[in-house]
Amino acid sequence: MNWFALLGLEGWAARWRATLIEGAIAAEDRLELAHLEWADQKRRLAQLLVLLILFGALSVVALLLLSVAVLVQFWDTPQRVLVAWLLAGSWLLACGVVLAALLSIGRKAGNAFALTRRELSQDWRSIKEHL
Repeated sequence: MNWFALLGLEGWAARWRATLIEGAIAAEDRLELAHLEWADQKRRLAQLLVLLILFGALSVVALLLLSVAVLVQFWDTPQRVLVAWLLAGSWLLACGVVLAALLSIGRKAGNAFALTRRELSQDWRSIKEHL
């Protein structure tokens, strides 16, 4: 004996079954989107790391050689101390610029998975509207 049919709950059960199937498909889509975004994020982070290491190494060598060249140029002049302090100030300014750039990139990295979060928030709003 089918109690759902006798109690008139077949339509209700079918709607719930369809909703659960649709929810499972939507969850699968969201997981796939998160996976794609994670792969993209990993690729960007790897590229950023390689470029950061390369740029850091090249910059240190170039700036050290430039600093030595400037100090050698002014070594036998009375401005030797002034040039040394100007070089130190320039290095400090360069460090500040790099720190600002790193903080900017760090803030942008906080926006990872924006599409997935937006989709999930839309799904949650839709679920709340149906309830």
